[in-house]
Amino acid sequence: MAALSENEIRKRALAFSENWKDASYEKGETQSFYNDFFTVFGQSRRNVATYERAIKRLNNTKYIDLFWPGVLIVEQKSAGRDLQAAQDQADDYILYLKPEEHPRYILVCDFQNFILIDLETREEQSFTLAKLHKNVHLFHFISGRMQMLFLIKQK
Repeated sequence: MAALSENEIRKRALAFSENWKDASYEKGETQSFYNDFFTVFGQSRRNVATYERAIKRLNNTKYIDLFWPGVLIVEQKSAGRDLQAAQDQADDYILYLKPEEHPRYILVCDFQNFILIDLETREEQSFTLAKLHKNVHLFHFISGRMQMLFLIKQK
């Protein structure tokens, strides 16, 4: 499958934002939200990531909302919930993963607000759902464009 153009991704992001502007309920909408989110970037979520990955801790088991081994952990919250707590939760999950599964990115979201953390560079980007179309470049790792851009720079 050919990679989508940046303009097509932006167009899809605008449609996604409009479609999900009223989303708020973590338990009822997270999986549909991320299935659609990955589609914005021309990727089937099922091809790369799973929901509810069990993390066995000393006294209990917790679940990563969305996990793409070696690439991404998503911790989703209902609208208006504390995203710093979600980030702390994701950081904790990493401690229980095998080293080869450690992600490069953490995404925390409450449907209306996103925070993407690049664990390699320690850069953190925050934006709203309405501004997703202006921030699609942050998710080139989903579309495969990041790898293509790297290969082009190598030539």
